[in-house]
Amino acid sequence: MVIPSVTLRPRASLGRVLDDLGATLLDLVAGDAETAPEIGGVVIHDPLDAPLLPLGALVLGVGVESPERVVELLGVLGRQQAAGLVLRGPVQLTPEVHEAVEQSGVTLLALSRGAPWAHLAVMLRSVLAEGDVGVAEPESLGGLPSGDLFAVANAIASLLDAPVTIEDRSSRVLAFSGRQDEADPSRVETILGRQVPERYARELSERGVFRDLHRSDQPVFVSPVGGEDGDFTLPRVAVAVRAGDEVLGSIWAAVPGPLSDERTQALCDAAKLVALHMLRVRAGADVQRRLRADLLSSALEGGVGARDALGRLGLAGHPLMVIGVAVTDLSDDDSSVVHERERLSDAFAMHLSAVHPQSASALIGGVAYGLVPVPGAGDDAEERAVRIAQEFLDRVGDRRSAVVGIGPVARDVDGLAQARSAVDRVLRVLRERRGERRLACLDDIQVEALMLELRDMVAARGDRPTGPLARLIEYDGQHHTNLVETLQAWLEAFGDVVAASEGLFVHPNTFRYRLRRLTEVGEVDLGDPDVRFGLMLQLRVLKPT
Repeated sequence: MVIPSVTLRPRASLGRVLDDLGATLLDLVAGDAETAPEIGGVVIHDPLDAPLLPLGALVLGVGVESPERVVELLGVLGRQQAAGLVLRGPVQLTPEVHEAVEQSGVTLLALSRGAPWAHLAVMLRSVLAEGDVGVAEPESLGGLPSGDLFAVANAIASLLDAPVTIEDRSSRVLAFSGRQDEADPSRVETILGRQVPERYARELSERGVFRDLHRSDQPVFVSPVGGEDGDFTLPRVAVAVRAGDEVLGSIWAAVPGPLSDERTQALCDAAKLVALHMLRVRAGADVQRRLRADLLSSALEGGVGARDALGRLGLAGHPLMVIGVAVTDLSDDDSSVVHERERLSDAFAMHLSAVHPQSASALIGGVAYGLVPVPGAGDDAEERAVRIAQEFLDRVGDRRSAVVGIGPVARDVDGLAQARSAVDRVLRVLRERRGERRLACLDDIQVEALMLELRDMVAARGDRPTGPLARLIEYDGQHHTNLVETLQAWLEAFGDVVAASEGLFVHPNTFRYRLRRLTEVGEVDLGDPDVRFGLMLQLRVLKPT
């Protein structure tokens, strides 16, 4: 198959974004996309907590409507050298707004009605993805940038002279070509939702289209789907994308009628090329995940390679907050726990990227660590980190048994290792508590963390209870009494017999008798504060045997 020559703009340019997403998702309202700076990241505007913008940011102005607010925001973005501002269409292009665009140099775009902001953010990530971390030169497959499914979709559309979508096995849109306005309303709805609408998918399934598609390596002609709305009016030609016996997805072209033999063969050849690109995307994601985990691990260890790792992650020279996310199930053997950790890590990475475009996260040893740059002086860094973590927990909900630990601000490489250690200590306490609390900083649970570390120390040395406590344990074992339980209740109640007896559901006089008996058996003076402290410490850190 000969791929038609396609002139591609730089992947991170605003012109490229409009080429790939324009007419369906985005419209140019004002400004010059060709002279806009290279896009350095996608940021969601938050009027209550202004995010730190990278150079050339493409800002999603969610909820910004009035011309006055648009003018004000354009002025702020111009001073921060943003590339563009996306507003929900239709945008009121008043003379004041137009003048603000000219003065700020920020290109103004409009998001089509009905298109969710979350879907736009995902599509922008697909268009702007620059490949694996650390890869200096882009690779190519079939004359097109490796893994660039949008470029592939445009090339196939040129071959077939028809608008094209590339979808995964679940009918989610991975990429689409230009000229989608030539298709029917159902195609536009599919792209806006990044998913084939359920009513169409159900009818296609009932008609056996997906069955035929997955069984054959030849294109399947699909006549228009009937329905009251009449939105599916153009026929489709679809072909499965395979890698050996595995179906990776499919290509769908909206056509006026059956394809010629030449174009049928071209579509079959294109499916093989798409398979290579989809495999490259999948492999690249795995490589990128592993490499990012290695870089993040090197940075958190604070060793010789930490500075270089931070530089490759784009985080050098910034004070950083370390946030750790883990599941409460400590089992490493259960595959469901492993998958849950991976899903939680991916969700955490997406959450952090929305909060700060320069943040980095990776799954290391069962914990998803995140590094978040601290803006400004960082006086409220911990408070900000708590807010970020709480928002993440609110989004994942109770169905995922996640806990989050927050470390102190790391102002240098050595501080990163200390912050990671603090996060690990917090997570261990939260896991031990099993749901009592889901979020904490070290200051909140430092005593509990110290007690766990003392337990580790005495367990490693094989220490056992001695003195009065050992005598009480031995007596309880021989006579089936509750002297150790009585002692612990009395100590935890600070000597309040009434409160301690209520906790054990016994009469205060019975409790007093047991208390006298344990002082005799244990040969202990409970009036001595050092003795009381020693007993409390042994009860906390030593396992009675």
